[in-house]
Amino acid sequence: MLSRKGIIPEEYVLTRLAEDVPDHARYRARERRARFVGKNGACNVAHKNIREQGRFLQDVFTTLVDLKWPHTLLIFTMSFLCSWLLFGMVWWLIAFAHGDLDHSTRLQRSPGEEAAGGPDTFVPCVTSIHSFTSAFLFSIEVQVTIGFGGRMVTEECPAAILVLIVQNIVGLVINAIMLGCIFMKTSQAHRRAETLIFSKHAVIALREGKLCFMLRVGDLRKSMIISATIRMQVVKKTASLEGEVVPLNQIDIQMENPVGGNSIFLVSPLIIYHVIDKNSPLYDISPLNLHHHEDLEIIVILEGVVETTGITTQARTSYLADEILWGQRFVPIVAEEDGRYSVDYSKFGNTVKVPTPSCTARQLEEDKSIMDTMPLSPKGTIRKRSVKLKPKFTINDEPS
Repeated sequence: MLSRKGIIPEEYVLTRLAEDVPDHARYRARERRARFVGKNGACNVAHKNIREQGRFLQDVFTTLVDLKWPHTLLIFTMSFLCSWLLFGMVWWLIAFAHGDLDHSTRLQRSPGEEAAGGPDTFVPCVTSIHSFTSAFLFSIEVQVTIGFGGRMVTEECPAAILVLIVQNIVGLVINAIMLGCIFMKTSQAHRRAETLIFSKHAVIALREGKLCFMLRVGDLRKSMIISATIRMQVVKKTASLEGEVVPLNQIDIQMENPVGGNSIFLVSPLIIYHVIDKNSPLYDISPLNLHHHEDLEIIVILEGVVETTGITTQARTSYLADEILWGQRFVPIVAEEDGRYSVDYSKFGNTVKVPTPSCTARQLEEDKSIMDTMPLSPKGTIRKRSVKLKPKFTINDEPS
């Protein structure tokens, strides 16, 4: 305001305002890149403005399975309760229309009158229905086939027999859908993926003279994953030659595994690696690019068939740029003890530093002299087990 009146020069006011603002407010750090796939395998995608909501109702069973447990249990309870109330109302209307609820028509004949051939007694459609409460109880007995024996359908009303058939069919359909939904939710394939683990960080180091992207995967259960396969994708923002911007461009990268072929034998933790060559999207990645500002995410997908159930399962994880460690290698965790192999999962994600050139794979391939200046890694990183053998006999010198 003072600058508008000409009392204080505008440049001085702007300078003072900039000085009064603290540094942490002036320079706002860029937020970390949003994940496309979380560390637990969940896809970080929000679907908005879906206009065709009716498509979900066309596949009701899958919609029920995809719901959360509280919603599924609420629908499970309400489906039975509403059907019991609906047919309870129907049974009450049948009894009301036939006059079963009128006390004057529910006169019982004495044994003497029946022997004398007197007039017939009143026969209700459903015995022992006196109110809506008793009709509701009879509806529960019909649908869940409890049958306490106090209420039953007679031959008096054909409509009651028809309602009995309809309610039994509706009850069987509800049981099949809801029990099948509960079974599918308890035996979903992603439950098995909870025991498939990936290393928290990935590493880039030399292997056989080439830069390799490596990660470790393991299975905590003894039941195996049959025909397990691993594939990786790089997700990053790219632009085409025509100027089209693809915010989530998915690029497949070739994986190598220790046993060769497409499938892996996941009986023990394995180190899966990708050779960074000229066909790799990581060909121009250097240690300077591995920070949280870099637009880079590597998605790892493990698929296989569960041995015990035969259901196909899938485990996923992702690595951002700052979760990739340059110049490090995973420590060995498999050792031979007492005639069997043991795995120490406490060291599953542990890494050690190894000599690695701080350049891209392109620079390493173009300049072979970089490898000549690299110190060799000591060969004593893998410790051999020393076994001391006790002699079976000794030779003592006899005194002369």
